[in-house]
This record gives sequence, C-alpha cells and structure tokens, in this order.
Amino acid sequence: MVLNYIWIGFFAIAFIIAIIQLAMGNTDVFPAIMGSTFDSAKTAFEISIGLTGVLSLWMGVMKIGERGGLVDKLARFLSPLMVRLFPEIPAGHPVFGHIFMNFSANMLGLDNAATPLGLKAMEGLQELNKKKDTASNAMIMFLVLNTSGLTLIPVSVLVYRAQMGAAQPTDVFIPILIATTIATLAGIIITSLYQHINLFNRVILFTMLGLCLLLSGIIWAGTQVERETLNTWSTVIANVLLFSIIMAFILFGVRKKINVYEAFIEGAKGGFETAVRIIPYLVAILVSIGVFRASGAMDFIIDGLGRLVTWCGGNADYVAALPTALMKPLSGSGARGMMIDAMQTYGADSFVGRLSCIFQGATDTTFYILAVYFGSVGVRNTRHAVSAGLLTDLCGVIAAMVVAYIFFG
Repeated sequence: MVLNYIWIGFFAIAFIIAIIQLAMGNTDVFPAIMGSTFDSAKTAFEISIGLTGVLSLWMGVMKIGERGGLVDKLARFLSPLMVRLFPEIPAGHPVFGHIFMNFSANMLGLDNAATPLGLKAMEGLQELNKKKDTASNAMIMFLVLNTSGLTLIPVSVLVYRAQMGAAQPTDVFIPILIATTIATLAGIIITSLYQHINLFNRVILFTMLGLCLLLSGIIWAGTQVERETLNTWSTVIANVLLFSIIMAFILFGVRKKINVYEAFIEGAKGGFETAVRIIPYLVAILVSIGVFRASGAMDFIIDGLGRLVTWCGGNADYVAALPTALMKPLSGSGARGMMIDAMQTYGADSFVGRLSCIFQGATDTTFYILAVYFGSVGVRNTRHAVSAGLLTDLCGVIAAMVVAYIFFG
C-alpha cells in the first residue's frame, strides 16, 4: 500500500511540475518525460535480464551448500549466539534452520530469495507464539535483524554496478560490509534493550566485541594507505572472498558425495524464476523515477536539500544519494531504482553513485518486511518492531555516509 502511494505520488508531482514548467514556456518538458518513460522501461528490462545469470549462479551455489551440509554446519556454529538472541525458542528447534537459511540468503544479497525463506521462519515462530495477534520478542528480533540487512556478499548491487559500467564493480564490497555490520550490531543492541536481553552475556559480548575489533581494524587500515591502494586491495579481497565461498560450497558438496551439478541446476532454476518475476516491478519503479526526474522535481528536491545542508555548514556531496537512503525503508525496488538512477545520472564511479550503492547494501526494507512478514501470520500488534527497525536503519545510513567518505570522499 505504501509503495502504491509513492508510485502515484511520483506521477502526480511530476505532472504538476511539468504543467508549471510548460506555463513558464518550457515546451520541451513533456517530450522529455515521454522519452524518459521509454528509456527507463528499456533500462529496467536490460538490467533484469543481466541479473538473471547472477541470481541463478548464487541460488545454485546456495542449493549445493544446503544439500552438502555446509549451511547446517554454519547454523550449528551460530547456535550458541542464536539461542541467546532468541531465548523464547527452545534450543535445537527446527525454526532455527529456517531463520539461518533466511539470513544466508540476505548475506548473499539475494533479496527476493530471502523472502520465501523468511515467511517459512515466521510460520515457525508463530507456532511458538502464545498471543497469535501480537508480535513475540523472537519475531521482532528476527525482523529487526532482517531490516538491518546484514549482507556479506551484495551480489545484486555488484551486478547493477557492472551493468552501469563501473570500472571496478566490487570496489564498494568492503564499505557495504562495514556499514551493514554496524547496522546489524545496532539492531541487536536496540532490540536487546527493548527486550531486556543481557548484552553482557559472554557469547553475545564476545561476538559483538569481535565484530567491532574487526571493523575498527578495517577502518584503521583504510586510513593508513593511499585511496587508490585501498580501492585496489578492497577489490582484490572482495573477489578472493567471493570465489572462496563458491569453492567452499562446491567442496562440501563433493565431500558429501552429492550430485553437485544437479543441485546447482535445481537452485539455478529458482534464480531464473526470481529474476523474471522482478521485471515488472523494476519497470514500474524506474519509469516513475524517470518521469519524476525528467519533470525537474528530483532536481528541485536535491537542490533544496543541498542548499539547506550548505546553509547549516555541512558538506553537501552526499545529498544527491539521499533518495536511495530515504526510499530503502519503504521499498527495496524503489531504492534499487533510485540507486540505478543515481549511477545513470552521476556515473557509477562517482561519489554519489558509490554512496547510493552503499546505502542500498547497508540496510533493508523495514516497512515492506514488517508488512509482508507480520501479514503472512496475521499479527496486528507489532509492539516495538517499527521503532527498533527505523532506529537500526538510521544507524546504517549514518555508517554508510561515514564509510563512503573514508573510502571514496
């Protein structure tokens, strides 16, 4: 419903601004708008087709990991932390497997693949929920960790950067990893404070301190080298990690003596179906954004925000990327469209283009996740889920801006 209002709003505002410009003598505005609709629809289709191969690849790799037992091993490895973050769930309960599979899809940046896995996890959590119309603490923790969008491998963002002509599509890998980890840590802390979970528990404390030390080390190393050297090493490390993960999944499959090829094909079919499904959504949002920008409305808003930030004494370099950050809590496809639009307008390798990609990878779609996941099990009273999710998003946005200035500013 929220996206419906946003979509109509884009067209309505664009029409009003275009009428005003026409009245002021700008006769090119409506031809520009119509040209933008066709160009945006073509761009959306080309991007979706380009995404098909990568989604198929990673969902195929995930299926190998699932059948080969690697996903199961990772779930058992994380169980000491999970049982403390979800104290309402009995240790060893099958719902932990569904939760981990959902988190795994998010970590690989497979947003659309994560949704069905998340819905399955919500069904399991609802079975344990004593008040069926009210969100349990476990549900809220699960959804806030979803909205924090912990992404170890932002596959879709990297593919979009490659589609838009970035010289090194993976140069945002480390910045996204830092921003999304900070958002996830913030989400754990915020939700734990709401739910009176003991953050000084040895497992939780050591996990969070370990992540903080790792992030501090990465950020410190980033400030000690030349920017070009930093970008080079960031790209090299990103590619080594990506290929190592693929090899680890394949080797576990071979070790378990499963038919790795057939497992990959089965998973890849799901990736193809997912890529095809998002075409109409991407066409809809990119056309609306194209119309909004061609009418001059986007420039009006960005210029206004830029003047306000400058007047307050701030650096306005990041303002043009803010539409992605503002749209992300409302709609993943909307934020994706804003990110693509920013790269089209300013360049994939510009500061704005890179920052918009970091915004896209730093957090997830809070309102969409809450609406779909709670709606699927009939929960009406969401308690502190919205406030915890939005506070987590804010931490992710701030972290994204700081990291972007360290790496690319």
